[in-house]
Amino acid sequence: MANDQGSAEDEPPSLLWGLDPVFSAYARLYIKDILQMRESRQVPGIYFYKNHPLFQVDVLGTVVYKREREDFYCYGVDDSTGVINCLCWKDEKWRNQGDSVRGSSHGGVFNVEEQLRKLCEAQRIGCMLEIGDLLRVRGSLKTSREQREIMASSFYKVSDPVMDVQIARMLDMPQLYRDCYNKPFQVPCGELEAGTTDAGGPSNIQSLLGQSVCILKEFLKEKEVPKFRPYDVEYLLHPLIRSPVPSTSTGQESTSVGPSFPTQVKNLLKETLKLLQREGEIFRKVLSPDELYHVTEQDKDLLAAIRDVIREDSKREKYAEKGCHILHVLSSVRQRYSRNLSREALEVALKFLECNSDIISTTDSHYTVL
Repeated sequence: MANDQGSAEDEPPSLLWGLDPVFSAYARLYIKDILQMRESRQVPGIYFYKNHPLFQVDVLGTVVYKREREDFYCYGVDDSTGVINCLCWKDEKWRNQGDSVRGSSHGGVFNVEEQLRKLCEAQRIGCMLEIGDLLRVRGSLKTSREQREIMASSFYKVSDPVMDVQIARMLDMPQLYRDCYNKPFQVPCGELEAGTTDAGGPSNIQSLLGQSVCILKEFLKEKEVPKFRPYDVEYLLHPLIRSPVPSTSTGQESTSVGPSFPTQVKNLLKETLKLLQREGEIFRKVLSPDELYHVTEQDKDLLAAIRDVIREDSKREKYAEKGCHILHVLSSVRQRYSRNLSREALEVALKFLECNSDIISTTDSHYTVL
C-alpha cells in the first residue's frame, strides 16, 4: 500500500484525535488518497491523511464491477482518481418484503401499510445497482488482505441525468482540500499544555513544535512575507518557552541542568523550519551562511518561472497532449531558478497556481496552461 500522505512523526497522540473535526466526520476524499493513506501505529482501523486521523469516508463514483452474495453486494467504485471496493450489506427486511407487508387501497382511502411497502420497495431498488450506475457510499475503512475497502453504513444509487451532482461535488472537493484536509491538524494550546511534561519531555517537544509551526504559518500568510531570516521570526516563539521556574525552597530561580532560554528558542525554531521545509511551505534558494528562506506561495519569481516552463514546453510536440510531467518541471525550474528547490516546494507552488487558474493538471503528475 502506498504511503505518501505524511511521515509517522506527524501522528498526534490518540487522546487528542477527537479535537480534530475530521475525525468524527465522513471525510470526502478522492479515492486515490483513500488508497494511499497510512494506518495508525497506535490504533488499528484509524488512518491518516496528512496528520488528520479518520476512519469514515464519503465516496461518490461510478460502479465498474459488481458481485452479489447472500448478505451483501460488493461494488467497485471509480471516481476517476482510483477504484475502491465497497461492501454494502443487504437489509434483512428486504428479503421477505413482498410477503410481510401486503396492504391495499380501498375506495381511495389512504393506506399506511401500502405506502410503507412502496417506500421500502423504492429504497430496495435504489440500493440495487448495475455497472455504470452512480453510487454514493458512506462507511468506515478497513484493510483486508492488503486491500483497502469501505464497509458501507449507507449507500444509494444517485440519479444524475445532467451530471449536476457530480459537477457540484467536483467543485466542492478542491475547496475542502484547501480549507480543511491539506491544513495540518493543530491542537488548541490549552490542550497541549495540559498534556505536557517537563521542558525537555517528549510530550512537551511535540506540543511546542505543533504550536510553533502554526504560529509561523499564520504569520507568513497574514503578512504575505516573501522571504525571511530566522532572526526575523524568532521573537514569535518566545511565548512558547517557559520562563525559569523559581525554586520552592530558596525563592530563587531554579538552576537545574538544561538548555538556556535562548538555546531552547533557537532549537525550536530550527526544528520548525525543518518541518516547514519538508512540507514545501518554505525553501532556501541559495545555500549560504546567510540563512534566507523563501515562502513558496509568496515567491513571485518562482511562480513566474514555473508558469514560463509549463507555457513554453507545453507547445512542444512531446508535451502537447498530456502537458509537462512534474519531474520535467522540477528539472527545468531548478536549472532556471534554483538548484535547491525541493519537489515538495514545487508541489505546493503547482497547487497554488492551479487554484489561481494559471495552470491545470491533466493527470496526477502532468500540467499544462489554460
